[in-house]
Parts: sequence; C-alpha cells; structure tokens
Amino acid sequence: MVQAMRKVSRWFAVVFAALALSSMTRAREPIIGAGEGCEAVFEGLPDEIPAVSRIAPSDETGAPMIISGVVTDARGEPVPGIIVYAYQTNAKGIYPPLGGFARGSAALRHGRLRSWARTDAQGRYQFLTIRPGAYPGTDIPQHVHFHVLEPGRCTYYIDDLLFDDDPHLTPLQRRQLLTGRGGNGLAVPTRNSAGVWHVTRDIVLGARVDGYPPRR
Repeated sequence: MVQAMRKVSRWFAVVFAALALSSMTRAREPIIGAGEGCEAVFEGLPDEIPAVSRIAPSDETGAPMIISGVVTDARGEPVPGIIVYAYQTNAKGIYPPLGGFARGSAALRHGRLRSWARTDAQGRYQFLTIRPGAYPGTDIPQHVHFHVLEPGRCTYYIDDLLFDDDPHLTPLQRRQLLTGRGGNGLAVPTRNSAGVWHVTRDIVLGARVDGYPPRR
C-alpha cells in the first residue's frame, strides 16, 4: 500500500513538473527575426526588473560606463514596460564565465556580464557597467550586445551598441549602424572628469526586424 502511494505521489510530481514546464514554455514570447542565442533573454530573467540596472559589478576592472536610452515605437512615442537585455565582454575582451546554468544553456555563451532593465513611464532605461574590451587578436570593434523583450508579444535581437571613437570601426559599419536593426546603434562616447564614459542607445521597437507584429 505504501509503495503504491509512493508511486502515485511520484507520478503526480512528474505530471505537475511537466505541466509547469509546459506553462513556462508557453509563457515565453516567440523569438522573431532569427538570431542565435536569443533564448538567453529568458534564462535567469528576474521577477523584478528596475529601469536602472547593473551589467558589471561596481568592483569590475575597467573604465566605468553608463548606457542610457529611450525605447519608442515607430511613431516616436516612448513605450514603458519594455525589457532591454544586454551583455558584453570584460575590459580584456573576454566573456567571463557564468555559473549556475546547465550545460548547453544559451546564457553560458553570454557570460557573467549580462543584465536586464525595464523601461519606465517615459520609456527610459539605463545600464551601469564598464567599457568593454575588443576581442583579443581581432579587428572587431568594441561592442555591447542588445536584445528586446516585449512582454506578451515577442523578443528579438537588435544591432550591437558600437562606439564612434573605435579605430576598428569601418566606414561601412558606420553607415549600416545609422539605420540599423532597432534604430541607430552607433554611440558617441563622452567621458566626464571622474573618468566615467556616457553613451546613448535609443531603441525603435521592431525597426527592420523581420516578422515584427504591428503594435496596436
């Protein structure tokens, strides 16, 4: 009798776990516009997401940097409640290892320097971080990767944030970024007397994203 009850209990546990997993999967917004690693936006997604978030911890080696921006729709109207996800290299151009995720998780490829910010009532968001390093031994410009998660609608990547003062940036890249995916991804960095870099990455929802559903 006891063994039978244990079997029933295990069966219910398996069923409930499967239902919970199915529910979580259904709750995930669809990924549109292709792109590798987009599912990482859901992995570790916090329940509470502030408008001002930190990518790199305050003691991370590197020049401090603040990324600010406004998220708008195609008409230029600010949109609150949009989740902006960003990840980057450290000052040496390496994605530092991320623990706590299963092997094969997309988040592992993004590394430890990753975070989410949710736009406020005026569509604003901000990340506190460091200026990333370029990939060692390459001519690839410094960059910060960005994804957008529109709750209840969809998720997609947008063009990276690149820096106008980067010597590796080519003329073609400059032209492409000005009218790129998600709006202009080319930032003009400024540095204050305290040595903090400031850059702006405004985002236009769905801009040049294939399969983007119209907003009502």
